[in-house]
Amino acid sequence: MRFDYTKIEEKALPHFKGGEKELNAKMFADANNKILLGRLVPGATVGEHKHEGSSEIIFGLSGKGYIVCDGEKEVLESGVACYCPEGSTHTVINDGTEDLTFFAVVPEHGK
Repeated sequence: MRFDYTKIEEKALPHFKGGEKELNAKMFADANNKILLGRLVPGATVGEHKHEGSSEIIFGLSGKGYIVCDGEKEVLESGVACYCPEGSTHTVINDGTEDLTFFAVVPEHGK
């Protein structure tokens, strides 16, 4: 299955998971996966949340921010991937001066 993110409408998700400002996302979702191109403006965050029944892989595309996964703070920038396993708690924070863009995949685990 092919996804052309240049043709998917970007949607603003205010205070996503309780975060600051909004997550802007171009997203595909079905019963098995969520696959999204995300963008956080400076000062925006994805609120801290826990994955039950899924995990998440986040790959930095541009800008610079960080992820806190189970209390461990990791830089998120172009070319860096972060893995948040099932049961982990994490947040994404753009503390930089430009948009933080990333690609995220959230596979649903067997139910």
